[in-house]
Amino acid sequence: MVNEGVIRAMLGRWVLSLAAIGFPLCAAAGEMKPDEARRFVAGKLFAYSCFDGTTGIGRIYNDGSAAGTMQNAGKGAVRYLALPPNTLQVKGQSICASVKGLFFEPCFNLTRTSDKSFRGAISGLGFAYCDFVRRGGRAELARATTRPKLRPALATTETTETSSSGQ
Repeated sequence: MVNEGVIRAMLGRWVLSLAAIGFPLCAAAGEMKPDEARRFVAGKLFAYSCFDGTTGIGRIYNDGSAAGTMQNAGKGAVRYLALPPNTLQVKGQSICASVKGLFFEPCFNLTRTSDKSFRGAISGLGFAYCDFVRRGGRAELARATTRPKLRPALATTETTETSSSGQ
């Protein structure tokens, strides 16, 4: 069983990753204001990769909640996480994350890098960033979280995907 500290650390890393999705802009590259960021990001699916190797895919909602997957340092299990409403909040001209158990409330600088991507960095810690790229939608999220079939040589029974996966 995973201890509470590991879960809190994982959740914190995921919040930092997804919160950077939080709210991104219009056409030109550059730092985004919260209202521009919200229009660019809310409700859309983004894949992300972070400076420490953490990767995933997720979506931020207008109510400040988020849901998606995360794989720490690109190794181990891919985990599904969901954050409640108001986790991501606009405070003045900043987008910040409020997570119970996290000892600080990180705020983020969001920089648009293309019409489908942006970089989110923790304010004051430019090296701590994640790059986000817009993805297709529900079908892509489902593919990212579908377990592969086991080969019969490795298992006594073969697992099958549900008919909703389209295969």
